[in-house]
Amino acid sequence: MKIGEAARAAGMSAKAIRYYEEINLLPKPARTAAGYRDYQERDIQLLRFVQRARGLGFPLKEVKTLLALYLDRGRASSDVKRIALDHVAAIEYKLKELESVRQTLLHLATACQGNERPDCPIIDDLAGTPETTTRAGDNEAV
Repeated sequence: MKIGEAARAAGMSAKAIRYYEEINLLPKPARTAAGYRDYQERDIQLLRFVQRARGLGFPLKEVKTLLALYLDRGRASSDVKRIALDHVAAIEYKLKELESVRQTLLHLATACQGNERPDCPIIDDLAGTPETTTRAGDNEAV
């Protein structure tokens, strides 16, 4: 099947497929006599694998490692589990960062009068005005 059909079957864009092939994440498929990419069912499985891994937020480096493990029938599941748990740890760290940012923004929004006056602690904080500058995670002005 051609790239457009493969893209639909895998749930991704043809542009993404070309990119993954360009960076050698995926092997380049066979070509027809006319020069079109010719995707087989195995190629579609690999595309779906990559799409799912990316959907779970794995960075390309880890997707490449996971794909190699997927193709290696002698793999150790402990290697796969380690990658997944490392990714969970990275997600948890990011969630903590986001929660800190959320708290800071809520604090600033609460401090803002939201009226017709120009004074605004949100703007002051973004500008780095010393009286109202807050650090992510702190709910008090510094």
